[in-house]
Amino acid sequence: MSESIYEEHRTRWVKLRNRLFRMVSVGVVNEPINMVYDVVSTAALLINLAVSILYTFDYFELTFGTLLKDIEAITVAFFAVDYVLRFITAQDLYPDMKLPKATFKYVTSFAGIIDLVSFLPYYLPFFFPSGVAAFRMFRVIRIFRLFRINAYYDSLNVIAEVFKSKKQQLMASVFIIGVMMIASSLAMYGLEHDAQPDVFSNAFSGIWWAVSTLLTVGYGDIYPITVAGKILSIFITFLGVGMVAIPTGIISAGFVEQYTRLKQVGDYAEEADIRFLKVQVQNGDTWSGIHIKDLGMPHNMIIAGIQRRENVIVPRGDVIIMPGDMLIFCAEPIKGDKPMEFKEIRLKHSHPWNGEAIKDIDISRQSFIVMVRRGGRTLIPKGNLILLEGDDVIMYTKKKVLPDFDLDIN
Repeated sequence: MSESIYEEHRTRWVKLRNRLFRMVSVGVVNEPINMVYDVVSTAALLINLAVSILYTFDYFELTFGTLLKDIEAITVAFFAVDYVLRFITAQDLYPDMKLPKATFKYVTSFAGIIDLVSFLPYYLPFFFPSGVAAFRMFRVIRIFRLFRINAYYDSLNVIAEVFKSKKQQLMASVFIIGVMMIASSLAMYGLEHDAQPDVFSNAFSGIWWAVSTLLTVGYGDIYPITVAGKILSIFITFLGVGMVAIPTGIISAGFVEQYTRLKQVGDYAEEADIRFLKVQVQNGDTWSGIHIKDLGMPHNMIIAGIQRRENVIVPRGDVIIMPGDMLIFCAEPIKGDKPMEFKEIRLKHSHPWNGEAIKDIDISRQSFIVMVRRGGRTLIPKGNLILLEGDDVIMYTKKKVLPDFDLDIN
């Protein structure tokens, strides 16, 4: 195979792999197939969980057992296919890594392990029949696939951000609670062992009591009977209220900080609104064949990027603009600039402008036509341009359009 043919096949595979990656990525809905895959993936998971719940009822197992097994087999097969697709598109998930490293990172990631466990325990009993009960228990882990829905809801993502930002504080609070549990267990063992040797038989037998007391659950199955033990229990109970309040306060403060930060970012983004514009260069345009440094752009406007076929080119000064290039302009707004209001008018058959040249149209001096769209083309509104039925006329006006026209304003 020649090098050119190999490169062509490689390019096709990269495009196909990228398309598959966008399809399996939750929340990427720029194509119909991506939306369909998201719906099917979510439906398969919900149906699989529903089947797992229904299968615990004797009535459904006896009446619809075969149907439930078939549904579970189909949904688990979908999970297996989904894992294979994510496995082969790992490099698109981690574009800065080489293929082996990107694949290994996905396989060992939390999401990768959940995807693997979603289907693997279902097929393992075929090879290891003795471990059916253990493998069935691992199937419950597939419920964690529901966290993929986070991509649709920013509010759910806030929860993950809060736990991530407060990780050290939460770990410190959990450590304190753990120390208090061990200390409480040892203290209670020393006070209650002689009175209740069967209940507080060793230091770790009081762990359950310490957990239920510190976390203010208090099941009452293990409790002190000595005076000193009861006094210690009262002290530990009050202390447990404070112990639970520590992580609760940390998480609450994290939510407040996160929402405040998001609001500040939103306000800042609104103040520093940067506007982008895409323009495609055609044959015969004055910019075609010109270096970017020779364009003479305004001081507050730059070319942010150039899309040339499938590639994105960094707009350096020595780059020559070619026909077909898509130029992405970036402009900084002027402080105090008020937005200009434009009206889009679709010309109907009975519209008085239909068949008239722009120069012959009687419109206010405070209004003018800025652009005409006709059949997917953009026309410059010259005076001799004749407007036709179906044209989209974009005009700017400082006052409302008079109501004596039959206008269809979008």
